[in-house]
Amino acid sequence: MSTHDATRARFAATADRLAALQERRAEELASRIRDFVPLTGEERALDAGAGTGALAFALAPLVQEVVAVELVPELIERGRAKAPPNVTFVEGNIEKLDFARASFDLAGTLRTLHHVPRPELVIAELTRVTRPGGTVLVADQIAPNDPLAAGELNTFERTRDPTHTRTLADVDLRQLFEANSLVLLRAEFVRRATRARAISRSRRLRGRAARAGKSAGAAGLHRRARLVPAAARVVILITRLYGYDAPRARRDLLLPRLKRL
Repeated sequence: MSTHDATRARFAATADRLAALQERRAEELASRIRDFVPLTGEERALDAGAGTGALAFALAPLVQEVVAVELVPELIERGRAKAPPNVTFVEGNIEKLDFARASFDLAGTLRTLHHVPRPELVIAELTRVTRPGGTVLVADQIAPNDPLAAGELNTFERTRDPTHTRTLADVDLRQLFEANSLVLLRAEFVRRATRARAISRSRRLRGRAARAGKSAGAAGLHRRARLVPAAARVVILITRLYGYDAPRARRDLLLPRLKRL
């Protein structure tokens, strides 16, 4: 089974759960996007890997139009059911977008890069369809720069979710941006306590299993949970596309340092 087929199967089976999760997080995401992304209200925006429309719906009140591209038909169906009038869902592969060059003022992707086999193609496509001077928004998990720690994190994530490919590190994202003439304007890190949540969940499962007479297996799950990486972080990055002939000195001058936790 290809990665795309596995992704379709996995997210088709969990479409209702994802839609419910999106609703619970919608207000927080809308507030974060409103505060983080400078917009005039006249933009045409792209949400690549839209799922049920989380980023598209957060952008909708702030821009003129949003096109939401998604691979999984079941997620598209649920997104369309609740989409505002200025959001359009289309089926497509975000590694090969079916739009002309410079079609959008803003192109964004939310929690998708760690599910695609070649994230460099996604960044290249977001860049291609964004007009010069436009904005590219990337929000995803971020791995430690230490390759051993990153390997541990990705091993855990692939065990938990077979559609996980690789969580990129800070240095990986910087290189992808630089390769596509993207200049980093702003970055924000949000700590996600993966290990604490996994242990808490395993304790609940252990209690349920013990009451059902399955304590040995649950204890094994609890021990495995302790091997989960101590924390993961979600990074939200906003970049601007300059012409490919932009002077390197100017680009370097405009590239701020990432703010670290």
